[in-house]
Amino acid sequence: MHGDDGEQGQHGEHDQQGRPRDGRAEEHTEEHTAGPGDAAGAPGDAAGLSERDRAVLAVERRGWPGPGAKERAIREQLGISPTRYYQLLNALLDDPRALAHDPVTVNRLRRVRAARRERR
Repeated sequence: MHGDDGEQGQHGEHDQQGRPRDGRAEEHTEEHTAGPGDAAGAPGDAAGLSERDRAVLAVERRGWPGPGAKERAIREQLGISPTRYYQLLNALLDDPRALAHDPVTVNRLRRVRAARRERR
């Protein structure tokens, strides 16, 4: 009567890959799982990041010809000011879920931030 005897369809919904839709990962993902107050994460998203957080990281992943194009894209694509964008980005760099979602981008930006702090 407990989970393994076929009540999967009765008790909890699952996505097409068989993951629970309640946001929990089935494997050992302590560092990736969202906390109880993180309702912003999409169901089934292993990293637990909101759509906006993933969009912020996607903007940083792109190469930009100059600062004007990036700021314009931030306003048009995300609907926020560049100042708010950089506040969100800075918080994401300290979020283990962001590191799990996009380790290359987050680690690169952490190195850039650390280098700027050292120069001050």
